[in-house]
Amino acid sequence: PYVIVCNHQASLDVMVMAEIIPDGCVPIVKKELKYLGTVGWACWLSGMIFINRQRREDAIDVISRTARTMQRENVR
Repeated sequence: PYVIVCNHQASLDVMVMAEIIPDGCVPIVKKELKYLGTVGWACWLSGMIFINRQRREDAIDVISRTARTMQRENVR
């Protein structure tokens, strides 16, 4: 398993990232994306993991659980 960090600057960057990120990757995104209508639905349905960046402890907990799952299931 490995972690890819992407900091996009524009909406079009997301489309480029979707093309270059290998299969089996599960993105971690800010929770605010969940409330963007169809974008939020698409994120949720595709299995993205939402973190609350405003609550540091919650974000760390989600990332820690994700890391354990990545190791256990050998996903990226």
